[in-house]
Order: sequence, then C-alpha cells, then structure tokens
Amino acid sequence: MKDVVGGVLEAAARSPLAVAMIDGRGRELTYGALRRHVEAAAAAMTGSRGGLRPGDGVLFAVRPGPDAVTLALGAVAAGGMLVLADPGLAPDVAAGRLALTRPSWVVADSLVYALSGPLRRLARRRGLSLPHLRDPVPGSPVRHLYAGPWLPGVPRGAVSLRAVRRRAVSPYGGPPEATDQPAVVAFTSGTTGRPRGVVHTRGSLAEGASLFRQVIPLGPGDVVHTDQLMVGLPALMAGATWSLPGPLPFAEEVAARRATHAFCVPVRLDAELRRTPALPPTLRCLLLGTAPSPPAVLRRARAAAPDAEIWSVYAMTEALPIAIASAEEKLACREGDLLGAPLPGVAVRIAEDGELHVSGPQLALGYLGEAPLGEVATGDLARIDGQGRLVLLGRKKDMILRDGVNIYPGLYEPAIGALPGVAEAAVVGIEDPETGDEEVVLAVVADEGFDAARLRKELPRIMDAGALPDRVAVVEGFPRAGRTDKLDRASLRDLLRQGR
Repeated sequence: MKDVVGGVLEAAARSPLAVAMIDGRGRELTYGALRRHVEAAAAAMTGSRGGLRPGDGVLFAVRPGPDAVTLALGAVAAGGMLVLADPGLAPDVAAGRLALTRPSWVVADSLVYALSGPLRRLARRRGLSLPHLRDPVPGSPVRHLYAGPWLPGVPRGAVSLRAVRRRAVSPYGGPPEATDQPAVVAFTSGTTGRPRGVVHTRGSLAEGASLFRQVIPLGPGDVVHTDQLMVGLPALMAGATWSLPGPLPFAEEVAARRATHAFCVPVRLDAELRRTPALPPTLRCLLLGTAPSPPAVLRRARAAAPDAEIWSVYAMTEALPIAIASAEEKLACREGDLLGAPLPGVAVRIAEDGELHVSGPQLALGYLGEAPLGEVATGDLARIDGQGRLVLLGRKKDMILRDGVNIYPGLYEPAIGALPGVAEAAVVGIEDPETGDEEVVLAVVADEGFDAARLRKELPRIMDAGALPDRVAVVEGFPRAGRTDKLDRASLRDLLRQGR
C-alpha cells in the first residue's frame, strides 16, 4: 500500500544514520533525526491535547527547510490536510480560502506570527499580505505550533517545536488505511471569484513519487538538489539526500553539495548558465520543469553538462507528473513541444477540440467541496505522434484567430526558438477593437548572432502560411509571472500593443 508518509519513514528505518536532508546553509539532518522529528510533530497534534482529526485543515507557514518538511510530514501523519499560507494573496482572496478550509491548527515560524500580528504594517510595506495567524477564521478556535524562538505575536498557549522535540514519543504507526486521507490542498487560481483548491491524498502523492522514480532512478548515495516538493519527496522515499538551495549561485551549490541530480526552472537555469556556463561533473541528471523548456535553454544546458541526462517534466497541479522527455527528443521535434510518452499507468485522451485530458493513479482526489475527479482537462492543446508521445500545441486560451484561421502558438514556438540567434520566441495575438480580428505578432529575444533578415527568411519553412506573423518584434526580455517565472502573455501583449 502506497502512502507518502509511510514511504519516507520506511526509508528512515532502513538507513537511520544516512543524511536525509541538507538545508540552505549546508547543515545536515540524518534519516533517524527526520523520523524522530516527524513522529514528535504528529504526537503533538494528536491525542487528547492535540485534537487533530483526519482531514482537518492545518494552515502552514514555515519557511523552506528541514523544519518545514518534517513539520509538514508530521501534520499529515497526524491526519491533517496542509493549507499553505500565501503571502502574495489579496486579503479577501486569502479569507475566502481560509473560510473554505477552516483550519483547526496553525503551524508557522514565530517570525511569521510576528509579521501577521504586531509587525503587520512592516510586512505590508515589504509587499507581504498574511492572514492574522492568531485568529485566521474568526469564530473558529485553532491550536498553534511555532518554530523558532518565541516572538511577540505568538499566541499564548502555542506549542513550541523545540519543546515538542524534547519529549519522548512512541514510533509512528499511522492509520492502516491512510492512502485516501487528504494531505494537502493547493489552490490553482483565483484572484477573483470562488476559490478552487486541488486536494491531493497521501496515496496520490506517493503514486506521483513512484511514477517519477520509474523514469528517474534514485537511491542511497544520490544527492538531489531542489526546492520542489514533488522532486524532494521521491528522493526521501528512495533513501537519497534532499539538498535544499541556499544563497549561493545554482552551479556553485550543486558543486558544493556534490549533487548527482538537480532541478531548475528553465528561465532561471538560463540566467545561471549565462553567468556560469559549466555544471560540475558529479551531476548525472538535470531536471527542468514548471514551465516550457525553450530550445536555446536545452542547448545551453547540454553544453554545460555534456555527460548528464537532461529531462523536461510535464505536470500540472492536479496530476504530478504526466510525462517526461529528454532534451534530445525535444530538440528533434520540429512541430510543437514534445512532452514525452505518458508515464506508466497514466491515461490520456484528446478531446474533439484538441484539449488534452489526463487520468491515472497520481490524479488528485478532486477539488475541495466538489465530486471526486475521474480525469482532468489540462487546458493544453496536444496531439499524439506516431510513437505514442504527447506533443504540446499550446494553451487552449492562447489560440489566435485571424481571418477565420485558428493559430496555435505552441505548434511553432519551439522550432522558432531553435533557430540560430534566437534565445526565446512567442507568438501572440493582439485584438483589433474595431474588427475583432487579431494581429499575429512574433516576439523574439535575440541571442548572439541574431539576424532579423535570416529569421524572416526561415519563417515560411517553419510556419504554415496562414500562421505567418504580421510583424516581428525584438524585445529585451519576456515578462514573467508567478513563482515559476512563466511567460506572462497578457503583459507581453500589452508591451507589443504599445509598439504597434
């Protein structure tokens, strides 16, 4: 039976003296200590004093690091469902999410308590908007557990993490049927309107980790450098070492930790490799994800790590992961963005309008307060090639309509981005307010050796005649949005509209 908490603790029982985690400052935590910390947190939140019941919400605001991982696993082991506090939310949106989840526990850094209480004005001046952690849902009582030294703002009666870890606790047993227990709710969108939270269970997270490890083998002795939970969890379940990023540049930290595996967002890797064009020889596997991997970035990654395997992971919040493709496969694909073959057990279908639908063992339980999911619509337009691999044609909402012809940007952008002298390429439509038709604009970020005349000459070879751009705009860089620095097409349209 697959359970994410049980999988991590079983790995800890096998090798208690091995290093489980390295924090951002280079400090190590063994598997034995990790297990004790998880069990201590679970014990503090259950029993007559804790009162946490299976499925109860746990508002979570602990800075990334070993404390965050052990507390999160402990809360889930105790039966809790993690609700992540997002400091970038508008107050009414945060209130809507909390009203929907109604947490019974708050687990947070003492500094975050201070920033949400007595230092609230200072936090707002720094761009942080936090719910009032002492009373996140007025009228609903909550218990509190804090990490770090006591600070003003920590509620009276809050449980100290340091005190919890000093207590002797019995080994974690866990409920025998824990796979269907909600483990985390991740809100996918909603600056306006009704909040919608994706609920993953202990089982769906474990299945996702298992799928990942079928393609990316991991084991004791491997060092996995990442800040991504869905890469770090498979590492822990395999008995490898999870290395968390710190303040040093990516390549420098990968070398210092002697990492064998590393994960990076493509646009961030590109910036890093422009400064440091080589990665250390210990690196056997470089993973890219959370955003498309442009050909120029893949080429730069290949040059930086010629002996490493380079993989691009395709996933969505509701299904982690879906497919994985190598850099060589992606660079060889000239019509669309190759995502790879669906992972074992993952079922896909293409709807009549071309949208990709996905189901499988790693699928989330559903949306909070809604019926369970059988499959999920990805919002991506795709096709299945002759080898059974998924090829991305673009986002459904990004389709351009000109002269009655549907134009899918993702069908052409990878091939344009692979041309010499092109760092990145994006095709966007700018609506004419009078006719409703769209002007097709190709925006490019120039790289060394860029030649505008050569680009225009190459476009008819790459693009269908009905998709050729009305104009080409060279920009210094693409606007980005979100924690993963995805291309912000709306902002790019505004930028190009100004230059019309």
